Amino acid sequence: MTQRTTTPRRLGRAILARVGAAALVVWATATIVFFALRASGDPLEAVLGGPGSEAGPETVARARAEYGLDLPVFVQYLMMLWRTATLQFGDSYSRKLPVSELLLAQIPSTFLIATLALLLAWAFVVAGALIGVANRGRIGRAARGILAGIETVASVIPPFFLGALLILIFAAGLGWFPATSSGFAPSALLLPIVTLAVPVAGYLAHVVRGSLDTLDDAPFATTARSRGASEPRVLLVHTLRHAALPALALSGWAYGSLLSGAVVVEALFARPGLGRLLLDAATVRDMPVVTGVVVVVALAYVVVMFASDALERVVDPRARRVTP
Repeated sequence: MTQRTTTPRRLGRAILARVGAAALVVWATATIVFFALRASGDPLEAVLGGPGSEAGPETVARARAEYGLDLPVFVQYLMMLWRTATLQFGDSYSRKLPVSELLLAQIPSTFLIATLALLLAWAFVVAGALIGVANRGRIGRAARGILAGIETVASVIPPFFLGALLILIFAAGLGWFPATSSGFAPSALLLPIVTLAVPVAGYLAHVVRGSLDTLDDAPFATTARSRGASEPRVLLVHTLRHAALPALALSGWAYGSLLSGAVVVEALFARPGLGRLLLDAATVRDMPVVTGVVVVVALAYVVVMFASDALERVVDPRARRVTP
């Protein structure tokens, strides 16, 4: 069979399939959140100020009518789906503010640390690959063995433990960085970013290293060495591009993991963001806020998956071809 470049019609079908998959992800996410919060208790508690409220029957009835909580659950579910589809999540039960306002205030902080953490993770991956190929002799093998151990530890270390350790050493001990993080100053961002980046870097580096070991003796790498190319040049120009493809495909998943990890990191460093907003809202069963945060994160995950797929096609021209 011959291969040919993807036609516009096939490209259109692929885009429609991705959009449909994105809609399915958002619908499933919003549905799970809605019924999970309903199963956890009456959301009216958040409207009335939390458990133990002494509101009278008239106040309770008025609040239920105002927020549509007196309607059948299925009708409430359909209303939630419509608000989700239009990205109009209503007002927060507990904060009495539009959810879109709360989200817009917290999105920049969370997305910034997640994006910088992914970039830092890839910087760690490339640096580790360079160290691993610096020598092909005994020193190089020892370096690769040490790197493999570091990758394993990094990939399994819990973010909350790593963050607490970084605070203990660099904030409480050395005093180089603040223990709490707010704003966008480099000193405030570094520890949260490192906390998020290290576990992801360990996993991605493990994937890349496995691919590099396979490609190390590939014909194109052997040919490049026979022409006098140094090991770093062989890595950067030839093997790394191919070895990075599996990890690039996982970068969308990694970004979603970083956004999820922001809940722990923002709570640990007392940093404002979607993670803390979600944690506070879930504690009081503030359904509109929880739904808004989870849907925004799901949409971000889908967008990054699209971007990682596009980047994979740029790096590997073979991905732009299809078999009829």
